[in-house]
This record gives sequence, C-alpha cells and structure tokens, in this order.
Amino acid sequence: MYYELLKPNETITGTLYRTQLMRLSRALKEKRAHYYFRHDKIILLHDNARPHVAAPVKTYLETLKWEVLPHPPYSTDIVPSDYLFRSMTHGLSEQHFTSYEDTKNCIDDWIASKDEAFFRRVACIHMLPERWEKVVASDGHYFE
Repeated sequence: MYYELLKPNETITGTLYRTQLMRLSRALKEKRAHYYFRHDKIILLHDNARPHVAAPVKTYLETLKWEVLPHPPYSTDIVPSDYLFRSMTHGLSEQHFTSYEDTKNCIDDWIASKDEAFFRRVACIHMLPERWEKVVASDGHYFE
C-alpha cells in the first residue's frame, strides 16, 4: 500500500497532487516492477475534486498513459478509501497524538500490522469493478 500524509496546515492543490502522483509512479516501478511493466496501463480511480482534475494533473496523467476511470459525483460506493478510513478510525480511536510525527508513526504502525488480505477485504478492491459498472450504468441516479 502506498500513502502520504499531508503536513499540518498543508492543503492539497493540483501541483501537490501531481507531485504525489509522480512519487506514486516511482513507488509502483520500484515496488511492483513486474506489474508495472507487464501490463499495458495503470488504472486510476480518483474523484473529481478540483486538485484531481487540475490541468497539471491531467497533463501528467497523459504522459504516464494511465487510464483514469470516470468518477460520477456522489458515488460513495466506489471510494475504497472510505472503507479503509472507517476501519482505521475504529482501530485508532483510543489514541492521543501529541505531534505530527507521533500521528504518522502510529498510522505507519497500524498499516504495517495489517496483511494483504485485510486490505483486499476492507477496501473491497475485488468488488470495485462491479460497483463501478453499476454506478456508471445508473447514469447518476441512486440505486440500492
């Protein structure tokens, strides 16, 4: 799993998000070289938040040749991080943080304590294609 924490008082911008994508691309090449080079493309699902659709980000994603899945507005069914954050919130609810470093170390430890099966189960990655197709097929309408 690859993640980054924002520093205190740091705001995500298009430029910062592009930089994060650059680091993600490098991490994929280093940690998953067999996957990165074996497949034709990386498929990215992110929402339509302003930093995610900023011109520098779009341009950079074109150079990477990553496929970006369309993300209909208000489609909470296809946000794997929501499931992860709920579990993390529960797991860290009793913690009291005194600094950024303390927070980062605790989150690092919590993530490191989980195995691959946890991330597959909690993030429901295996269900994402089916949920994404259902959301797209509903054309923005709510469904059960």
